[in-house]
Amino acid sequence: MPKLPTRLQRFRSGSPLSFRLLAWILLFSSVFTLIASAIQIYSDYRKDLSQIDSRMHVVESGYASSLARSLWALDQKLLQTQMEGILSLPDIVHLRLGIEPDSELVMGEIPRGSDTKSHQFDLVHEGEGTFKLGELTVTANLDRVYEDLKVKVGIILATQFLKTFFVSMLIIWVFQHFVTRHLTTMANYAKDISLKNLGTPLTLDRPDTPSHRNDEIGRVSDAINQMRERLNDDMVRQEKDAAEIHKFSMAIEQSPSSVVICDRQWRVEFANHKFTQLTGYNAKAIVGRHPGALSDNSMEIRENRQLWQSIRLQVQRVGVWQGEVNSARRNGERFWEQLIVTPIKDGTGEATGYLILGEDISIRKRYEQQLLRQANYDILTGLPNRMLALDRLKLALAQARREGSMVGVMFLDLDNFKHINDTLGHDAGDNLLIEAARRISSCLRGTSTVARLGGDEFLVILPGLNGSESAAQVAERILSNFTPAYTLNGQEVFVTTSIGIAIFPTDSDNSGTLLQHADAAMYQAKRQGKSSYAHFTPEMSEVSHERLQMESRMRRALELNEFELYFQPIVKTATGKVHAVEALLRWNNPAMGMIMPDRFIPLAEETGLIIAIGEWVLEQACLAATGWRAITGRDIGISVNVSPRQFRDSGFINAVMRALSNNDLAPQLLELEITERLLLDNSIETAEILRELDRAGIRLSVDDFGTGYSALSYLKSYPFDTLKIDRTFINDVTKTQGGGSLVRAIINMAHSLGLTIIAEGVEEEAQTLFLKQEGCDMSQGYFYSRPLPAGEFNEWLNTNHQTQT
Repeated sequence: MPKLPTRLQRFRSGSPLSFRLLAWILLFSSVFTLIASAIQIYSDYRKDLSQIDSRMHVVESGYASSLARSLWALDQKLLQTQMEGILSLPDIVHLRLGIEPDSELVMGEIPRGSDTKSHQFDLVHEGEGTFKLGELTVTANLDRVYEDLKVKVGIILATQFLKTFFVSMLIIWVFQHFVTRHLTTMANYAKDISLKNLGTPLTLDRPDTPSHRNDEIGRVSDAINQMRERLNDDMVRQEKDAAEIHKFSMAIEQSPSSVVICDRQWRVEFANHKFTQLTGYNAKAIVGRHPGALSDNSMEIRENRQLWQSIRLQVQRVGVWQGEVNSARRNGERFWEQLIVTPIKDGTGEATGYLILGEDISIRKRYEQQLLRQANYDILTGLPNRMLALDRLKLALAQARREGSMVGVMFLDLDNFKHINDTLGHDAGDNLLIEAARRISSCLRGTSTVARLGGDEFLVILPGLNGSESAAQVAERILSNFTPAYTLNGQEVFVTTSIGIAIFPTDSDNSGTLLQHADAAMYQAKRQGKSSYAHFTPEMSEVSHERLQMESRMRRALELNEFELYFQPIVKTATGKVHAVEALLRWNNPAMGMIMPDRFIPLAEETGLIIAIGEWVLEQACLAATGWRAITGRDIGISVNVSPRQFRDSGFINAVMRALSNNDLAPQLLELEITERLLLDNSIETAEILRELDRAGIRLSVDDFGTGYSALSYLKSYPFDTLKIDRTFINDVTKTQGGGSLVRAIINMAHSLGLTIIAEGVEEEAQTLFLKQEGCDMSQGYFYSRPLPAGEFNEWLNTNHQTQT
């Protein structure tokens, strides 16, 4: 027994949760036991009272009539016997019979101090009437009931206490086994856990089953392990963040830009090494000072005060300040610095300091002057460029409005510049532009401006003119200055220029329209034969408008099926038999009518539309050649002209092969006519394209031979099959002796190179006879047939084929 308090104290200190649980179980079990016992005892008590009440009612129901008869018969002995029988009943201790009118009979004794319960009923005789004979009062003693109740209370309380105690102990044991020992393990684990042993997980001494993993202990254990893993991840992240912070710190310290960090009061907290190199100030010495008051020079501090006041206000209002500042180093040397000032904000958006980034831009400022000149002047010629020229033109027009004078605008374009550039190379072209700029400038007075707009286009502004004749005189001087030859790469080259003139205010009163009018006049000068000038007239605007309208309509011509092919036969000169056919493109526009190639092909090349148009021509020409096989029963070749722009397109060879494949046409039946101008490019790309076409079996022809800068080396270098003599030479074969000799020489030369000769523009029989005599292989011209649309040509071909067979 002395050990019991000690054990309880040890149990309380060792397992306080179990002790409190036991106390609460005992408390609530005791209360519940008391309530349940009270209910049970009270129920038994009420049951005993009910039995006594029942017994008294049995007395009333069982003895009332017999007692009444005995009393009516005045049989005292029987009456006494009956009352003794009632007294023999359990718990009945006293009877009192009141007999009418005023006598009574009493039997039994009521114990002193005992609780009793009485029941009273009347004794009645029923005959001719109802007569009340008396009244019987039955008294029962409750002492037995109370004794039984005391015994039951003791038994119930003892039983319930023992049951509660043993159940509580069992619950405590179960709780300790399944809960508290694991809680103790968790507590010891949590007490011992540290950043050094985060790798060791929490394990409990119980089976790892799904039910255990999903109960409260399992979830708490998982939560602790998850917390351990999160701590482990946080440590890894913290180490990584520390490394990042160190890296950023080193990046700031080693930044090529100066970095200054200030606090909220704009006092320097940190400056990196670059700031020291840039300004000469020691980074530690300036801590606590304002960035605008680092110098000891009071005048310089006053100059910086207003600047930094503006910086502070803008940073507060806008959130950033950026600008160029003429700063001073510690030794007094001035330098240009690009500054960016931004606030450093915390998580709530409040500024906790300010970041100042600086960069020395002194070199850049020196280059800006050079860039400003490059932005306004042409690098090659040194002349003003388009931007500066337009500014000067606007100033000249404004001055002319004030003074009531005229301004001349001249648009110059070098003639055949692209040909020179392609033939002699870009270096020669650059030298030509430089010399042309010098010659134009030498013809102008000081107030005039000559500018290079780009490529081979120049603009001349002539302010303060008295009339349009003055502009014409300047144009004549420029044309005269272009007469002498240019020496390029040791070779003399003659280059002319075409000039368009527009006058303010007679031709227009704004700069944009003046330039357009001068450009239109320049195109008119080129149409006049180049090396000339032309004044703007209203009709030129109509021409420009027509050109713009033609470009717009041409962009939709393909999808509207407005293009069509005409076909002209190429016959064998000796027999007149059709050998091949040349496909000639025509444009039939509903609004503009039939348009010949010389009007729209140059525009198509300029706009790039020639690529799509050329692919369409190849496709339709191959399709037509396939159809002629059905008409004649034999293969007839098709000849297609190729423009330089189309030839240089990256998809040209694929387009050719696709057209042949789509129409199942043999490559040797397709002949591509290349202009002599394209050959003058003499580039590796040109040679490779020609050789690839030749390897594919496609025939190649030189078109309009003799009209350009012919070089026989091209005929030897490239894999050509055919040479076409231009119609201008054929036209002279019967008119002049020299014309015939020249054609004869071309035929002999081509045959010596293994080339087939085709004569273009044959219109007379005499020309045919001459060509037969000289051995010309093929002929083409109106003498045989005009170019015909597809339907008419098929009829001609059918008729011609029948006559030849």
